[in-house]
Amino acid sequence: MSRRSTLATALVSGTLAAGLALGVSTVLPAGASPAPAAAPAAAAAPAAPAVAEHHGTPRVTVIGTGGTIAGLAESRDALQTYRAGQVPIADLVGALQPELSGVAEVETVQFGNAGSSGYTIEQFRELSLAVDEALETSDGVVVTTGTDTMEEFAYWLDLTVRSDKPVVLTGAMRPSNVIGADGPANLFNAVRLAGSGETTCFGTVVMLNDEFHPAREVTKTDALRLDTFDSGQFGALGVVDETHVTTRRAPARAELCGTAAWSTPFDVSTIGPADLPRVEIAYSYQQAGGEAISAFAAAGVEGIVTAGTGAGGISPAMAEARTAALAQGVTFGSTSRTGSGSIYDAEEPTPGVIGMEDLLPQKARLLLVLSLAFSEDEAQVRDLVDTVGSPEFS
Repeated sequence: MSRRSTLATALVSGTLAAGLALGVSTVLPAGASPAPAAAPAAAAAPAAPAVAEHHGTPRVTVIGTGGTIAGLAESRDALQTYRAGQVPIADLVGALQPELSGVAEVETVQFGNAGSSGYTIEQFRELSLAVDEALETSDGVVVTTGTDTMEEFAYWLDLTVRSDKPVVLTGAMRPSNVIGADGPANLFNAVRLAGSGETTCFGTVVMLNDEFHPAREVTKTDALRLDTFDSGQFGALGVVDETHVTTRRAPARAELCGTAAWSTPFDVSTIGPADLPRVEIAYSYQQAGGEAISAFAAAGVEGIVTAGTGAGGISPAMAEARTAALAQGVTFGSTSRTGSGSIYDAEEPTPGVIGMEDLLPQKARLLLVLSLAFSEDEAQVRDLVDTVGSPEFS
């Protein structure tokens, strides 16, 4: 029976279509893994949610990039000693049949098969195009990635995917062939979530350990535990409990569902890989030197995010190096290393230094990459950080 969360319904004032059917019996097997292809230019944001019109089994594309979920260990008890990115995504999906066919009609795309840290910003751009291409014919997309930088994969896709259909990232903390592997359940639940339509207009979400989280807030909090992903003071969006998909809150952008304003201005189909600037992160600590900032500036980076102490403070040596880098045209984003709390612009902000509010340094970096790629005007970059980077309910 089709369903939709009461919260999402209220947020978008009826513009979201009802969630697609869960647990229906039409069975079609997962397809083989095609080689990734260049996606066509993405269309502008639709005037209404791009929810499929059919009422049968939802169609979900699973795009594999590797990670622990596709990893192999040499023994069944080697829970943390393994090689990531070994198993094709078609095999991971196939292992969930025939049960998965009762949830969705699934096809697979092998985008890559590596650890999450092995991907470049240029490849992130290609992944955005691949996701939008898949959403032209599918009701939702699941992307499997390694968990080490999953939050960065998720936030990048949240900022760049043009379709408002569900995009769900999932992975695993244990490789596929060990005792207690978490990947199969995570992948199964991610397909269920993507096919349910519950996160239409939510942007990208991360689904692991039976919970789904917003791309903007979620972060990995533990190196080994299965419940590593957390959304801080705002909490998870909802849970997946067997056939029940329950949504407790929604990202602020869901309020714009069905309007052109829902989509961010970062349409990466309109720019090339060479247009994506290099942005680095410099970490502050007691008596931190300024050499890292100086070296980054000398290397020609266009932006540097500082992970400052407390409310964004940096050491005297870093501050001196920042002043010199600003004179060379480098743009700075200011964040906190604490993991929580906002860094706001002052009433008269320092030229070239932008408060990135409560974004974590690694996510502030991605927002600054895209903002600098689409604008050379500092005032506009500040506006992008304030609006796209920190959306609020009206």
